[in-house]
Formats: sequence, structure tokens, C-alpha cells
Amino acid sequence: MGRDSQYNREKQRKYREKLKELKTFLPRYTYDFLDEKAQRNPNTAVSYAYDLLTFFEYLKEFSPGVKNIEIKDIPLEHLEKLTFQDINEYQKWLDADNVDFIGEQVRQNGSRGIARRMSALRGFFKFECLHGEMDRDPSAGAMKQAFREGDHAIIRMTASEVKTFLDAVENSAASSERQAKLLQKTKFRDVAIITLLLNTGIRVSECVSLDIDDINFNENSLLVVRKGGKEHYLYFNDDVAEALNDYIELERPLYIEDEDEKALFLSNRKKRIAVRSVQVMVKKFSKIAVPNKKISPHKLRSTYGTALYNQTGDIRLVADVLGHSDINTTAKHYAAMEDARRRKAATIDPYKEE
Repeated sequence: MGRDSQYNREKQRKYREKLKELKTFLPRYTYDFLDEKAQRNPNTAVSYAYDLLTFFEYLKEFSPGVKNIEIKDIPLEHLEKLTFQDINEYQKWLDADNVDFIGEQVRQNGSRGIARRMSALRGFFKFECLHGEMDRDPSAGAMKQAFREGDHAIIRMTASEVKTFLDAVENSAASSERQAKLLQKTKFRDVAIITLLLNTGIRVSECVSLDIDDINFNENSLLVVRKGGKEHYLYFNDDVAEALNDYIELERPLYIEDEDEKALFLSNRKKRIAVRSVQVMVKKFSKIAVPNKKISPHKLRSTYGTALYNQTGDIRLVADVLGHSDINTTAKHYAAMEDARRRKAATIDPYKEE
């Protein structure tokens, strides 16, 4: 059932167009590095391009010798003159400021954000050294960003909160009569989306990209396109099967203008639903069901991952189902849970007589 959907092709095209635009602001010697990243994941390449632009903007403002030239004209030789102290100063600047570039939204720079920006910069320097363009890596020896306490806290819902959340969706809970009428029109779709997210842990981008042909009710499976374009089969339970069936049979036909429509989830405009629309929908119901927590589609993913780990204790299974290419990513997210399990072990007397 493998496929390269029109939706995903269009999404990749937009990322590549954005990358092409961003490269016009950057020095030409960054192109090969970004192009290599784009071959694996154009979205990642776009993020790296923004991170490099931030670094070059910093150099232009604070580094002697390049203040009066355009970013795209900053010579590679200037980078080789930088020291690890210069890179440390850059990290301090990131920690003190919110960075804005060419009209893009301001980004908050917590320790996690700084580490992500530094990952792009270190990757670039490593690439240049590996290909003989630079003789030394100025980031070698620079401090590694330490995550502050609380950075790894996982915001998720408890089992009772999940039930309350689903009840709010199923009953079309709303803050006004007008909103209630609108929600009734998309009740089955909203229930299907929320139930799917809470029971499979797929990303919201993976959810909206689903086509009707990706669902196999004979095996209770679905085909998702992961980051980097990799295709994976996931399996869903009977709750998801029932919610999807109700939506497909009772509601989706009302939003189909073209018999060849492939998108599984459709909007009121009879187009494939957008990521932003799902985010707004989740936020709307979370305010009603769990007002004490800021719940987003990603938090639904965390809720599922946490529940799956609690039930199985298998970190590799959680990593596989969530689509983490590196199990260390999963381990970092659930480190607090591992610690809780170890604390529990300390309360057990292993030599207690039966």
C-alpha cells in the first residue's frame, strides 16, 4: 500500500522552496551542508537554515570585521578565526535574547532551544571540516548546553483526564450555542481525530496527511509517513476502528466534492484539514476538559507514550511506535519515569520472607 501522496509531495515542495529562499541570505559555502540535510528531510534543512542565519546575524552584529558586509558575503576564513570562547559568547547571547530574523516570529531561547541551535551549528562546522573546507572546528571545546530542571517535564493527561477529554469531544462541549452547532457538524471527525491521536501517538502532521486508502480495517492498520519520508504501518484498537468507521460512513461523505478525494480528514471548506485546525480544536476542548493543563496535539502524543510505557515498561517499543529514530530521544523524554521506577524499587524488601 506504499505511496507518495500528492499532499506529502506538495508539503516537501514548499519546504524546498522555503529552503531555496533562505539560502539567498546565506553564504554559498553553507549550501552543500543544507542540501545534504534536505535530501533526508527538507523540513529539518529549513530549521537548520534559520539556525545558521541566527548565527550569522550574531556575527554581523558583534564580530569585528564583518559588520559592514552582507551575511551572504561573510568569508569562510572569518569562521576559522573564531575560538571556542566566541562560540560560548554566542550561546550567552542566545540565552539573553529572543531572536528575530527577516520578519519571522520571535523564538524563545530556553536551554533546549539553545541546544537545538547549537546542534545545527556544530553539524555545519563538522561538515566543513570533514570535507576539507575548514582546518579546525571553532565549536570544539565550547560549553554544552545543560538542560535546566523542569526542561524534561512531560505534560500529559491521566487516565481519568483522558476520559473527561473524550467525553467533551463526544458531547460537543462548547462555550456557546453557536459553537455547539458548529461542533455538531464535525462531531464524528473530531472524535475520530482525538481518538486516533490518543491511541496511536502519531504526530499531528502524520494525522492530517493520512489518505482514506491508508486505512485498512481488515488488519486495523494505518500507513503513516514519518519524518524523512519513511513509511510505517501502525496498528489501532477497536475504539479507533469504531471512531474512524463512524466518521467515514456518517460524516465524511458530506464534505466530499470530488469522488477522487483522497484526504481522510476534511475541513468545513471541504479540503484536507490543516495542522493548525487540529491544534485549535485540541486547545478548544482542553480548555473545557482539563483547564489546568495546556494540552496540544503533541501532549496527546506524550499522553499515549507515557501510558504505553507504564503498561509495558518497554522503552524500545515506545520508541518504535512513536517513530523516534534514536532511542535516546525516547529515553530522555521518559527519564523521569525511569527514575520513578527506580525509586519504587528502593521501597521493596527483596529479602522479605514469604
